[in-house]
Amino acid sequence: MSDQHFDANRSVWLADAGAYAPRPPLGRDSRVDVAIIGGGFTGVSTAYHLQTRFPDKTIAIFEARTIASGASGRNGGQMLNWVHGVDPEDPTRARAIYEATRAGIDTIESMIAEHDLDVRHTRQGHLDVFTDPRKAERAATAAERWNEVGLPVRFVDAHELERTMAFDGACGALLDPEGGTLDGAAFLRELRPVIEGLGVRVYESTPVTRIEEGREIELTTPDAIVRASAVVLATNAYTPHLGYFRSGIVPLHSHVIATEPAADIEWESRGFHVGCGFTDDRDRLSYGTLIAAGQGAKRLLFGGGSNDTYDYIFGNGTAFDGTSEAASRANQRQLQAYFPRLRRVAIDHRWSGPVALTLSRRCTIGVRGAHRNVYFAVGYSGHGVTMANLAGKVLTDIYSDSDEAWRGLPFYQHDLRYIPPEPFRSIGYHAYTRLTGRSPRSS
Repeated sequence: MSDQHFDANRSVWLADAGAYAPRPPLGRDSRVDVAIIGGGFTGVSTAYHLQTRFPDKTIAIFEARTIASGASGRNGGQMLNWVHGVDPEDPTRARAIYEATRAGIDTIESMIAEHDLDVRHTRQGHLDVFTDPRKAERAATAAERWNEVGLPVRFVDAHELERTMAFDGACGALLDPEGGTLDGAAFLRELRPVIEGLGVRVYESTPVTRIEEGREIELTTPDAIVRASAVVLATNAYTPHLGYFRSGIVPLHSHVIATEPAADIEWESRGFHVGCGFTDDRDRLSYGTLIAAGQGAKRLLFGGGSNDTYDYIFGNGTAFDGTSEAASRANQRQLQAYFPRLRRVAIDHRWSGPVALTLSRRCTIGVRGAHRNVYFAVGYSGHGVTMANLAGKVLTDIYSDSDEAWRGLPFYQHDLRYIPPEPFRSIGYHAYTRLTGRSPRSS
C-alpha cells in the first residue's frame, strides 16, 4: 500500500478537484434575511432553492472551511433512494418515500444539465446485497409488493448477481435502477458561481461560534456579527457544536479507501460487469462503487465493514486529521473478503468523512425555535448525498409555508430518539460495539 496520496483526509473527490479559490471570510457586521451555516449539500441546495424562489431575499452561506470540505466532499459518492431507518411494509407508503427520493436525484441531474456543470455522475443503479438468506427472501417478497405499485426495484438472485458482480457470500440483492453516483466536491464547487449569480453571498473560512435566538437571530463569527431573520442549520454531524441536537446525533467517522485506476476490461476480469454502487446488509455496513478516473479508467471506492472502519470520538468530536493504517487495513480485509480477485489491487487513496447517525437511523428536516425561524436538516445516517440535496427543496417549502407535499413523510419534523450525554455515551458506544460488533440503534 503506497502512502504517496495519503495526506490528511484528502478524499479522491477533493484530490481530483484541482485548484480552488475560496471566497474571503466575512470581515464586517452584516444583516441578511436567511443565514445558512454550512457549505455542503444541505447548505448549497437550500441557498439555490431559496434564492430561486425568493430572488429579493438576502441569503448568505457561512462555511467554516471551504465549500465541500466536510462530508459532502468526503463520502462514498452514492445517490441512494429510500430513507435510512425506514422499512415500509405498506406499498403505498413505500411508493411515496421512493418517489420523494427519486425526485431528489432527478433534481441533482437536472441542475447539472441546466447549468452545464462539469461533474462526474452516473445513474447506473444501486445494489442492496444480502449475505443473510432470510433477509434475501424477505427482500424478494418486498420487491414483489413494490412492483405492484409501480416501483422499478427488482430482486436479483445469487446466480444472476454472480454474473453481474462477483460478490463472494451474497445470497441475492435488490437492484434499484434509479440509484447512482455523484462527485460531491465537483458538484458543489461548480454550483458556487451559479448560486452567486442568483445573488447568494458566500463566505468561506467563516465559522459560526455562537447562535443567539430571537425574533432576529444573532450569529457570532471570528470577525463579525451577523443578524438574520432566519437561520438554516446545514451542518449535519457538526450541529451539536452549535448547541443543537446534542442528545439526538452521534457523529461517526467512516473510513474509505480507493483503488488504483484500471481499465474496464480489467474490472470485468475481476467480476465487475456493471457499474452499480452497492451496500451490504450488515449493521457495520460496507459500501462501494466504481467511479471514473480519467482516460477511460475506473477506480473502486470502498468503505465500512467492521468496528475498525467507524470511529466515535469522545464528546461528539468531528475534528479529525485523516485516517489510520489500522482503519485502511480493515477496509481492505473486508474488500478482499467480498472480492477475492482484488487481493493484489493497490490502494492509492484513503480518507474519512463524518456521518451523523441517529438511533433510529432516520433523519429529520424541519423548523424549530420560539419564533419558528431556526431551520434544520440533520442525521442523514449515510444517505446524505440524496437526502441533503433534497433537504434544500424541503426547507424552502417549509420556509414558504408550502410544505404540504412533505407532511407525513418519515423525515418531516421527525423527533430524534434520546442519546445519553458523556461520559455515558462514549462508554456505552464502545462497550456495545466491542461486545456485539454492531452500532447502537433503536427501532
